[in-house]
Amino acid sequence: MGLFSFIKNAGAKVFGIGKTTEEEAAEAKAKAAAAELRVEEAAAKNLEQTINDLALQVKNLDIFIDDDMARVSGMAYDQATKEKVVLVIGNTDGIATVDDQMTVEHVQPEAQFHTVVSGDTLGKIAKNYYGNAMAYPTIFEANKPMLTDPDKIYPGQVLRIPALD
Repeated sequence: MGLFSFIKNAGAKVFGIGKTTEEEAAEAKAKAAAAELRVEEAAAKNLEQTINDLALQVKNLDIFIDDDMARVSGMAYDQATKEKVVLVIGNTDGIATVDDQMTVEHVQPEAQFHTVVSGDTLGKIAKNYYGNAMAYPTIFEANKPMLTDPDKIYPGQVLRIPALD
């Protein structure tokens, strides 16, 4: 025995089984869309809960997910909080784009962002941005509570790189 391939919709045409009317097809499509919407709503609520669990201060936090895009709004306590919220959402499996519509209560300079590649370490990243590998704790602290260990970063992860004071 082995793996056999079939033409997905040929059976209904040949044998007359599984036929659907346009109305049944539209109803099935509407049910599938509603199920997908419920999944996206649940994912948005989970992200909101994660942000609250991480003690990131955002008033009126609202996340909306549509396919692989997330839109976030609310008032972040400061620029660092705003950037961390965007990173929590963007570093979530299945999210490709974050539409940041948040405002900031206490304005600060914006950080740069770095996408981790294979072979990166926080020290190597610090050397690149600050000229000093020993400045890696600054990057680690800027990405807490998402990072729990300076040695646990992964390719594709996006990190905040704040300006040095």
